[in-house]
Amino acid sequence: MAGASRRVRQGGTLTLVFGVVLMGGAAAGAWGGGAGALPRRAASADVAAAGGYSSQQAERLVASGEDRWAAYYSAEDYARFAQGLDGRYLGVGLSVDRDEDGETVVSGVQSAGPAAGAGIAVGDRLLSVDGASVDRLPVTEVVARLRGRADELSAGARPAGPGSSVLLALRSPRGGARAVTLRRTVLDTQDVTVDRPASGVLRIAVAAFTSGVGAEIRAAVQRAPAAAKRTGIVLDLRGNSGGLVEEAVAAASVFLDGGPVASYQSGGERRDLTAGPGGDTGTPLVVLVDGGTMSAAELLAGALQDRCRAVLVGSRTFGKGTVQQPSRLADGSVLELTVGRYYTPAGRSPDGVGLAPDVPAADPADAGPLALRVLAGLGGARKPAADHPSEMRE
Repeated sequence: MAGASRRVRQGGTLTLVFGVVLMGGAAAGAWGGGAGALPRRAASADVAAAGGYSSQQAERLVASGEDRWAAYYSAEDYARFAQGLDGRYLGVGLSVDRDEDGETVVSGVQSAGPAAGAGIAVGDRLLSVDGASVDRLPVTEVVARLRGRADELSAGARPAGPGSSVLLALRSPRGGARAVTLRRTVLDTQDVTVDRPASGVLRIAVAAFTSGVGAEIRAAVQRAPAAAKRTGIVLDLRGNSGGLVEEAVAAASVFLDGGPVASYQSGGERRDLTAGPGGDTGTPLVVLVDGGTMSAAELLAGALQDRCRAVLVGSRTFGKGTVQQPSRLADGSVLELTVGRYYTPAGRSPDGVGLAPDVPAADPADAGPLALRVLAGLGGARKPAADHPSEMRE
């Protein structure tokens, strides 16, 4: 029972890993449909030692639900989690989703990954993993089996490593069924994608704030045509479940010229997060958000909204505005507890309420086209966001 409770509570915190970093869920945001002191989900060497908790006490605390975002990880699970936040994951390079008929289908295939090499394509139905049917399994459990996590396999099994094999049974849309054996490998996550949905418009979709994402966003803006030839930028944060706050601050620095991004309370102290100087403050900017936009993604969206740098389009965000601190227990496991709440530059906390878009989209499928219409309305006369709020309320 304790193991089951642990997995349930981990589900909330591990959304980033199981739903995005490990390529396990739908791309919910598909088009058309100085922070060093901040606690972060760090690599094992960066985790503080916890005092007073045994692993059994930690599991009971998480299962109690008193801290909604508390999580307990085995040493192996936390190492994999940290690897995911570093922009890498162990897997076979495919995304899966549940279709309208309840079947598990391949929704994405990472180029140069094992799945791509075996000819697996988007639209293929996944029938089983290592002989076990996946029809009634949650997507997160399907991903766990693809990765070979021990607590989702047979009793006594060990987590899989690079080079381990997994047997998949698939059926193509044309009706042909086949079995494919893939070998797991460490892959780079693809958390930033760039396209041009209209002439002069650059769309940057960010799936998660893993290590290096801020620099990728900056590079995408710098590679784009000069500002004189751009009519606007769409920053797509739909389905972004968060990640490293320092990466969200780095992303804010791409579009702001200094000034506040957020503040947070920890140990009775307020600490401020500030954008770096020299960002692009002139190109019209729209940020796409939805109910899957959470945590660090809400921090970024809230900063750009409060600073009058961007127009938020879509639907209300998830509403996670808290900061978690990981601590290592004596047996090597990790307990993660909420230690503070963050606030936008105007003093708002999105925790429990989310952020309301400036321009709501009645139908999620309309959000993308609506973003283009908003950009057209902004034109090229957008003024830089030069006036920084001088005071943050809490």
